[in-house]
Amino acid sequence: MYKKAVLKDRPSLLNAHRIPINQIRSQITGLEKQVPLINRGSRPYINFDNAATTPSFKSVIEKVAKFSEWYASVHRGTGFKSQLSTHIYENCRKKIMQFVGADTKDHVAIFTSNTTCAINNVCQHIELKDNEVILVTIVEHHSNMLPWRVNCPVEYVDMFDSEGNFSSKKLEEKLRTSQKKVRLVAITGASNVTGCIPPIKEVSRVVHNYGAELLVDAAQLIACRPVEMLSLDSPERIDYLVFSAHKMYAPFGVGVIVGPRKTFISGRPYMVGGGTVDLVTLDDIEWTDAPERDEPGTPNLIGVVALIEAIDVLRKIGWDFIVEHNRFLTKKLLEELRKLPKITIYGKCDPDCSVDRAGVVTFNAQGISHALLAAILGYEWGIGVRNGCFCAQPYVIKLLGLDQAAVRNYAEQIREGDWSTVPGMVRASFGIYNTEEEIDYFIEALTSILNNGTQVSYTVNPQTGEYSPEGKTPDFNQYFSV
Repeated sequence: MYKKAVLKDRPSLLNAHRIPINQIRSQITGLEKQVPLINRGSRPYINFDNAATTPSFKSVIEKVAKFSEWYASVHRGTGFKSQLSTHIYENCRKKIMQFVGADTKDHVAIFTSNTTCAINNVCQHIELKDNEVILVTIVEHHSNMLPWRVNCPVEYVDMFDSEGNFSSKKLEEKLRTSQKKVRLVAITGASNVTGCIPPIKEVSRVVHNYGAELLVDAAQLIACRPVEMLSLDSPERIDYLVFSAHKMYAPFGVGVIVGPRKTFISGRPYMVGGGTVDLVTLDDIEWTDAPERDEPGTPNLIGVVALIEAIDVLRKIGWDFIVEHNRFLTKKLLEELRKLPKITIYGKCDPDCSVDRAGVVTFNAQGISHALLAAILGYEWGIGVRNGCFCAQPYVIKLLGLDQAAVRNYAEQIREGDWSTVPGMVRASFGIYNTEEEIDYFIEALTSILNNGTQVSYTVNPQTGEYSPEGKTPDFNQYFSV
C-alpha cells in the first residue's frame, strides 16, 4: 500500500504526434506538490476536481510573466505599451473566434469574468415579447438556470433519463406543445454532475426548426471536446457559446461570450461605465459598438493572454489525444467502481461509454455520507474530489430519487442553517494530465475506507455540512501565506 506509482506511456494514449502522458504532466503547474496526510506524512496531491477548476499550464504562467513587462491599459492610450496591449487584446479576440469556429463577420467575442457573468450578460440582451419564454433543461448548472429564471419567463424540459441518455423527441414535444413561443433554449454542453454530453448538432436542428435560438453552456465541454459554432445560416449552429478560462488550464478570471453581433448592438449594455460609451453629456448617452459596449471598465488583459496561451497548448496536444484520454480514464474508473458492491453510480455507468460523456463520475457509498467520504479522501489519502449538489440541485434531486416531502424537509433544514444531513454525491472529474495509476490509488483508498473505516474521528460543522478531523486542523500558513 501507498507505493509510489510508476506512470506508463501506453500506446493507446498517444495521438498523431505521440505525446506521452508524462510529457503532458510536465506541462502542468503544481503536480509535484506534497500535501499532508493525517498521521502518515505527505504525498503528491491527486486532483480529481477538475470540473470545478483546472490547474494552470506552466507555459500560461510563463506567458503571463513575460507579457506583464509590456502590460498597460488597452484602448485610447497613445503610449507604446498601451498600443501593444490593445493590439494583443484584439488579436486574442480573433483567436477566440477561430478556436470555436465562429464567423468573424457576423459573430462577436466578448470577454467577461466567468461563465456565470457571460450568461447573465446574454440574458439581459434577449428581448422577449409577451408570448415568448426561455426553455431551460433541468440538468443545468445554476448559472445556466437562475439568470433566466430571475429575469425571464422560463419553462423547463427534462430531456435526459436517469442514466444521462438524451431524447430529442422530448425536446421537440416540448417545443411543439408549449403554450408560448420558445425564444431560446439554454442547454449544457456537458453536465457537471454526470458528464452527459447532448448531441449539440441534433439539438440545434430541432431548436432552429421551431424558430428558437440555442445557447450552449460550454464550461464543462470546452477543454475536453472540440466545439464548432458554424455560420449563422447553418441549421446546426450554436447561436451563443459561453465558457470560462479557469476550466481550461488558465485560472486568471476570464469568461467568454461568442454570439451574433446583432444581439449586442441594440439596447443598453448589460453593465455600464467607462469604455461602454462614445458620448456622455448630462442629458444624453451614446453607447459604443460591440464588443466594447459590453466590456465595462479595464478588462482583464492578463487573463485573456493566459486563456489564449492555454488554447494554443490544447491545440498542440491535439483533440485526438484529449478525447481519447478522457474516455479512457472515464471507462477505467467506471469499471473499477462497478466492482465495489457498496457504490452507487449516477448517470451513464456503461464503461464502454457508448454514449459520449465527459470525464465526470458521481457516486455515493452505502453507509457513509458524501461529505464525510470526501473529507476522508482528502485528509487521509491526499485526493481532492467534490461533494454536494455541484450547483445543480434540481438535477441531483432527480438522480437521488427524492420526493417532494424529502425536498421540503431538507429545504427547511437549510433555512434553519443546518446542512449536516443534506443529501448529495461525491464527484471525481478528470483533466488531461490525470493517469490510470491515480485511479488505481483512488480505488485503493475507497476500498480501504469501505472495509476499514476512518483512521481518526471526524466532526461535522452543521452550518456548512463539512467534516474535519477532531483536533487536527492543518496549519495552512505553513504552506502558503499572504
